[in-house]
Amino acid sequence: MPVIKLYIGDVVQTRKTHPCGSDQWTIERLGADVGIRCQGCGRYVLMERPRLERRIKRFVSRPPQAQSD
Repeated sequence: MPVIKLYIGDVVQTRKTHPCGSDQWTIERLGADVGIRCQGCGRYVLMERPRLERRIKRFVSRPPQAQSD
């Protein structure tokens, strides 16, 4: 399975909703673990990259550097 290109500033929609009711997250840290922040309540979560990649439903918005790659 190919690795999904992620960038800091990406806003992604996940398959499951957060307990606050939001399903949109902003990517704030990249590496083996990815730091994401809930856009509904502001909770910060560190998640393993493969686990996050499986949970992504779609990209809501991407930063300018994502379009140039």
